[in-house]
Amino acid sequence: MSMDFYEFLGLEEPKIKIKKIDEDSAYMASLLEKMCFVHPWSEEAILEEAERGYFIAAYFDGVFAGYAGMTEVLDECGICNIAVMPECRRHGVGEVLVADLIRRAKEKNAFVIMLEVRRSNVPAIKLYEKMGFELVGERKNFYDMPKEDALLYNLYLS
Repeated sequence: MSMDFYEFLGLEEPKIKIKKIDEDSAYMASLLEKMCFVHPWSEEAILEEAERGYFIAAYFDGVFAGYAGMTEVLDECGICNIAVMPECRRHGVGEVLVADLIRRAKEKNAFVIMLEVRRSNVPAIKLYEKMGFELVGERKNFYDMPKEDALLYNLYLS
């Protein structure tokens, strides 16, 4: 919703808060995975990967709104998961999640953040490009159900 809507109602704009993933948010993330992806990650897989990487949950006015995960190897980071609850999309949740991943990568002195995205996922592509990611390649027929190419994006950090 736009700020004008909230001003009209005399309300504050909703707040988006980021927290490290825990058991409760991993459970919610696993449910969101089932809604968004053909091959969803389980709660256990999310928690296991969170021990090795950086996984965060977003809360929109105190309610679980989405999550993101990033692996960290030497000076390279890879965004492996990002998902936003359908009712929370277009409210800045994805942007806040990606911004926090970028912040973390900079703290780790990473050289690059890499990701892949379905060619048809135009909202995600627009977000990544807005955040400074550059298209660097593609993988033919990378995704299943439906078969689709993956676009490869990198964000080079200074």
